[in-house]
Amino acid sequence: MTESSAPAKIILLGEHAVVYGRPAIAVPVSSLRATATAEPGAPGSGLHIFAADLNQTLPVNVHSELVDNALIQTARLLLQTLNRPALDLVVTLRSQIPMASGLGSGAAVSTALALALNSALGSPLDRAQINDLIFQVETLHHGTPSGIDNTVVVYEQPVYFVRGQPLESVRIGAPLTLLIADTGQGALTKIAVGAVRELYNADPQRIQPVLDEIGALVLEARQAIELGDSVNLGKLVSRNHEYLKILTVSSPELDILVDAALQAGALGAKLSGGGRGGNMIALVTEQTAPHVRTALARAGAVRVFDTTVGVT
Repeated sequence: MTESSAPAKIILLGEHAVVYGRPAIAVPVSSLRATATAEPGAPGSGLHIFAADLNQTLPVNVHSELVDNALIQTARLLLQTLNRPALDLVVTLRSQIPMASGLGSGAAVSTALALALNSALGSPLDRAQINDLIFQVETLHHGTPSGIDNTVVVYEQPVYFVRGQPLESVRIGAPLTLLIADTGQGALTKIAVGAVRELYNADPQRIQPVLDEIGALVLEARQAIELGDSVNLGKLVSRNHEYLKILTVSSPELDILVDAALQAGALGAKLSGGGRGGNMIALVTEQTAPHVRTALARAGAVRVFDTTVGVT
C-alpha cells in the first residue's frame, strides 16, 4: 500500500491583474490536503479509482480516447507517459479541500493520485514531470490555466508568477499565518474575469492604472515576504483588496469579512481568487489569530481554515 497527499493553494496577491500581465503570488495551504491510497486489486481487475467523498468508482481504460473525467485523464496520462499498462490497483481518494472555492481542489486531487500511482510504479517520474502532467490535465479541463495551481500544489511552495514567464519560487523570510474564511457563496471565476474584461474594454484609461497599482504592490509584497516584514505585507494585502473592489469583484459578504478581520487585529485582509463569493484571507499573528477567527465566524463565515506558510 502507498499513500500520497497534496495541499490546497490560495492566491495571496495579484489575482485578476495577472490576466493582464501583472505578477501574482500564490502559496500552498498545507493544512488542507487531498490524499490518495493505492492498494493491490484482484489479479486481472485493472486500475480503479475510488472517489470516497463522492462514493464513486471510476475504471481506468488506458486506451480510451473519450475521457471527460480529470482523475481518469490523470491516470491515463501517467501510464501513457511511462508506456505502462494499467496495474491491478485500487486508488482511494479523499479530500479536505472544498470544491469550486479557489483553493485548487482539482489540482490537489489529481496530484495526490499521480503521486500515489508514481510511487506504486517505483517513482520513475520526478516532480518536474509530475508538474507537467498535472498542467496537461488542467489544460484539458480548464482551457488556458496559468500554471499557478499545479506548480504550487506539486512543489508545495510559494510561487511568483507573470503570464508568459517562468514561475519563480518565493523565499519566506518569516512564517506567515493565514486565516481563510469561506463566505459560503459559490463563485464562478469565468464570470468575474469576464466582468473585469468588460470594465477594461469600456474604460481602459481608468482600469489600466488600477492594474498597474496591483502589479506594483505585488512586487513590493514579494520583497516584504522575503524580508519577513509581515506588517508591511499586511498593509499591501489590504490595499490589494481596495483595488479589487474597484474592479467590482468583491461582494458585500466579502467586504464584511474583510472589515471584521481588520477590526479584530488582522495585519491585512482581502478576497482571494475570482471573488464575488468564495474566500477571503486574513494575515494574522499567533496572538491575534483566535480573535480574528472568532470575529470572522460572528461576521458570517461558514468555515474558517488556518495555515502557516513556513520558512523555506
